[in-house]
Amino acid sequence: MIQIKKEEFKKNITDYLKVLYRKEAEEATQQQLFQAVSYAVKDIVVDQWMATHKEYEKQDAKTVYYLSMEFLMGRALGNMIINLSANKVIKESIAELGLDLNVIEDQEPDPALGNGGLGRLAACFLDSLSTLGYPAYGCGIRYKYGMFKQKIKNGFQLEVPDDWLRDGYPFEIKRSEYAVEVKFGGYVAIRKDEKGKDRFIQENYQSVRAVPYDLPIVGYNNNVVNTLRIWDAEAIDTFNLDSFDKGDYQKAVEQQNLARTICEVLYPNDNHYAGKELRLKQQYFFVSASIQRAVTKYMENHDDIRNLYEKVTFQLNDTHPTVTVAELMRILMDDYDLEWNEAWDITTKTCAYTNHTIMSEALEKWPLELFSRLLPRIYQIVEEINRRFIIEIQECYPGNYKKIEKMAVVYDGQVKMAHLAIVGSYSVNGVARLHTEILKHQELKDFYEHFPEKFNNKTNGITQRRFLLHGNPLLADWVTQKIGDEWITNLSAIDELSIYADDEKCQKEFMNIKYQNKLRLAEFIKEKNGIEVNPRSIFDVQVKRLHEYKRQLLNILHVMHLYNQLKTNPGMEFYPRTFIFGAKASAGYRRAKAIIKLITSVADVVNNDKSIDDKIKVVFIEDYNVSKAEMIFAASDVSEQISTASKEASGTGNMKFMLNGALTLGTLDGANVEIVEEVGEENAFIFGLTSDEVIHFEQNGGYNPKEHYNIDHDIRNILTQLINGYYSPENPELFREIYNSLLEQNGGERADQYFILKDFRSYEAAQKRVEEAYKDSTGWAKSAILNVAKSGKFSSDRTIEEYATEIWKLDKVKVEL
Repeated sequence: MIQIKKEEFKKNITDYLKVLYRKEAEEATQQQLFQAVSYAVKDIVVDQWMATHKEYEKQDAKTVYYLSMEFLMGRALGNMIINLSANKVIKESIAELGLDLNVIEDQEPDPALGNGGLGRLAACFLDSLSTLGYPAYGCGIRYKYGMFKQKIKNGFQLEVPDDWLRDGYPFEIKRSEYAVEVKFGGYVAIRKDEKGKDRFIQENYQSVRAVPYDLPIVGYNNNVVNTLRIWDAEAIDTFNLDSFDKGDYQKAVEQQNLARTICEVLYPNDNHYAGKELRLKQQYFFVSASIQRAVTKYMENHDDIRNLYEKVTFQLNDTHPTVTVAELMRILMDDYDLEWNEAWDITTKTCAYTNHTIMSEALEKWPLELFSRLLPRIYQIVEEINRRFIIEIQECYPGNYKKIEKMAVVYDGQVKMAHLAIVGSYSVNGVARLHTEILKHQELKDFYEHFPEKFNNKTNGITQRRFLLHGNPLLADWVTQKIGDEWITNLSAIDELSIYADDEKCQKEFMNIKYQNKLRLAEFIKEKNGIEVNPRSIFDVQVKRLHEYKRQLLNILHVMHLYNQLKTNPGMEFYPRTFIFGAKASAGYRRAKAIIKLITSVADVVNNDKSIDDKIKVVFIEDYNVSKAEMIFAASDVSEQISTASKEASGTGNMKFMLNGALTLGTLDGANVEIVEEVGEENAFIFGLTSDEVIHFEQNGGYNPKEHYNIDHDIRNILTQLINGYYSPENPELFREIYNSLLEQNGGERADQYFILKDFRSYEAAQKRVEEAYKDSTGWAKSAILNVAKSGKFSSDRTIEEYATEIWKLDKVKVEL
């Protein structure tokens, strides 16, 4: 291990302040201090980083390239210090300079490289790969502004640029020497080479230069540092002086503008053609750059491209990077002269696919016209993959045209990316046991019957080092005092806490830690929202991406119901509740944005009604991100995991809440099923339709929500408040679309397609059980401690161990300094 010498470390900080800013510590701004401290920490990391890659080359280790549109990393400085096992010495060094590490950490922006659970999972996986010593690259895009920074103005979501790179990001290293060219558009000409073989040449194309920036991913206390490689786009010809001199200033920077748009934002709004085109361009850009570089790197140390799969595996994180299959085929055939069958054999031994959703909008389909125009050579290859696969289907299922309709890669004017991923990969995995079973027997049934050997399950996990050790230091220290620190790298060891669940003294200690964390969050809410919340109330929390299937709407309708009850019967027995929401809605997702406005409108009414005596408070936390998440999980009592059963592939927020001692209120969906198996149903609050029941309703045309509306006075009252101006007196029609979505069929969309009214009474009953359980502080403390103790299965270390041994076939590498 690297030994950090305090005097040397302090000198490095002061040297960086001089070199970067011409300042001494007492003159520097907090942002400048953050930069200097970060560079000093990076100096320590770089030695391990270089040693790691030398060891990989020496051992010729097989490497996984984890391809993902998102990496939601969270702040790096604090996590890096913890994984270096250097918290004490660095904190003391900084204190001796008269500085506060916590204040310095708060200067770091959250890198805007992801949005939701998909990106956070990728980040946890990279942490685990390094900690376990497996060779890996994360590959993605260096977004300038991420998805967006969320502002709440007059209760509405406002999207503003998240300029996280404004002051420079100290942990990245630009690697111009590894830049590659990525081509778009034009056409494919076929020419004979000197041997009379057809050569496919892309001509009249536009291209950009893909330039990698590398970020270190530090393993815990083991000298291993892997790499997150994010690609930026630059113009091939940065400036056309001739056009500028002629006064055509737009043309002078045309190439720069093409490059700039590719890396501007995550998930550009694809409600229009230009957005769709940009999104496909982004996907091909980072995939092509990553695959080109990986193949070149392999060939630097090997002489036969045919053995690529022995040393390289490409893991496709959902359907976004699926074009990997065709791009690898292109490189093998066009750059390395392989015949189709050889190239296909290598490709299908190198690519593996993770499916993260059954939601149709995420199983991407591209219009043929767009795909073929933007990626002409790739389209030719996809067409040939499809042609050969259809022949295979016809041979297996003669005369069964339904099979072709359900399984073809190109069909009905669309390129179906999930189908391409399955056909071109050697492994297809779901991310929770229930999700994988639904894929096998419902959504991808035909593929499972055809390729049963490809399908497997890898239940998601989270890294305890960020979400307990870093995010909840009070609880982390308490756990270590009770059972030692093995849990940091082996979360299953946390089960030893179980014996303390019945210990009265431990229960009090645990609940006091929870209270301290609630005080911290209450102070944050007061500062940011101007709302005073009662830290003795139940902190009932739903923080995640805003999507209708996640049912934030069910939650806020229930809050409206509780408020109605208190208004009708002020003296009713009621335990104070603080309902906390945090979520971003995609910029083009109108209804999701309307739900945010509903939440904030209800909050305005409820929080300002003195007559209910602060029994309910509603808080919407603006711009929810990883840093805020760490604080929120630590303070939560109740974890809202209330998605429509069968819709949530896994969820990982549910695991983070569990690890921090919050009790799950949820449906039997995704990984909730496995959480309840581990902790016992008596230590969670389960409600609602099962996935089988939901699927049955969907296969039979849904259900009639008007029956609930007509016979249930409370439901009718709540829904009427959506359209009578109760929460929007200035515009009574503001929530009409939400009202209609619950009761009326609209085009191809069923009324209440996420079964909110169907599950409402079951949810209400579960919420009553929550209140009763919380009143019994001893019983609650026991359940909360057991949730922490039984979270061992849900470490991303366990998930990655399964990927590495069962799919990727990687060997661990030890790094000595």
